[in-house]
Amino acid sequence: MLTPLRGVRLPAIRRFWNKLKQRSIKTFALLFAISLSLSLAVSACSSSNQGNSTATAPTGNASPQQSSVVRIGYQKYGTVNILKAKKNLDERLKAEGVSVQWLLFPAGPQLLEAMNAGSIDFGHTGEAPPIFAQAAGAPLVYAANEPPNPKGEAILVPKDSQIKDVAGLKGKTVAFNKGSNVHYLLVEALKEAGVPYSDIKPAFLPPADARAAFEQGKVDAWAIWDPFYTAAKRATGARILKDGEGLVANREFYLATKTFAEQQPDRLKAILEEIQEVDDWAASQPTEVAKLLSPELGIDVPTLEEVAKRRSYGVQPITAEVVAYQQKVADTFYELKVLPKQLKISEVAQVSK
Repeated sequence: MLTPLRGVRLPAIRRFWNKLKQRSIKTFALLFAISLSLSLAVSACSSSNQGNSTATAPTGNASPQQSSVVRIGYQKYGTVNILKAKKNLDERLKAEGVSVQWLLFPAGPQLLEAMNAGSIDFGHTGEAPPIFAQAAGAPLVYAANEPPNPKGEAILVPKDSQIKDVAGLKGKTVAFNKGSNVHYLLVEALKEAGVPYSDIKPAFLPPADARAAFEQGKVDAWAIWDPFYTAAKRATGARILKDGEGLVANREFYLATKTFAEQQPDRLKAILEEIQEVDDWAASQPTEVAKLLSPELGIDVPTLEEVAKRRSYGVQPITAEVVAYQQKVADTFYELKVLPKQLKISEVAQVSK
């Protein structure tokens, strides 16, 4: 029961209390509606990621130390994708009472946006995405890397294009995923050809949209990585204007959140060990790799076999050479004013001892 306050009439207090209750109800309804919408959006997104585990991932920045789920982000090709298909890691962690949730992303920048949001614990990308993620304040660390694979990405033009070399891209529209490994390939290729980056018209598109624009003639060229690169070349007869040979390393990096790396080093070690096991198997089994991934990716076996034969395998520790290379990439993007601030790669990519 309300007790009248000195100098304040009880009816006035009751009116105030009723208004407060009405506002609270409205506020609660609004918050509940927002929460429900977000839940449905996340659910729809998760269901669209092929091969996701049915485990419920912790949301936000919940400490993975309290979690029985390891959340791994992956792209449409790479050793992590093979690891998912073979289920070795799932079985190993299941014995410890831990499940794996696999989350599919169209490219590295999107994967690391999820890591920055606390939605995944571990993932893999090319060389440029972790640089942009670090600039955005993502709490990531470099865990390891694969050997260079410069022929695994290229700049393509339609087979009947009048563009004969990279210099011919001046004034042209080039599609690529902003902040991805091919973004750096394009920068370096233009530099070698003496064409300022500002002289091309970038079309920032993820792989699926870029391919559609490329086939419809809406862009003049497309910078893209495997397996999309090989698939488009085989399907459309596209010409290779320039691949990464002699220009870029095109390493695949394994990244984790700082919290996951510090609080769950045993799980991180287990992931890297299983990746190495898969690499050892895949290095000598390109046809089997292609057959394993074809139904997962919806890409034909011959295309995937060509990709598997071209790439290199092996989990390698972060070295001083790798850190120096990543620093060069970061400095290049900063000089072009594509990166908002200078970075010290060594802060998140410490040399393994």
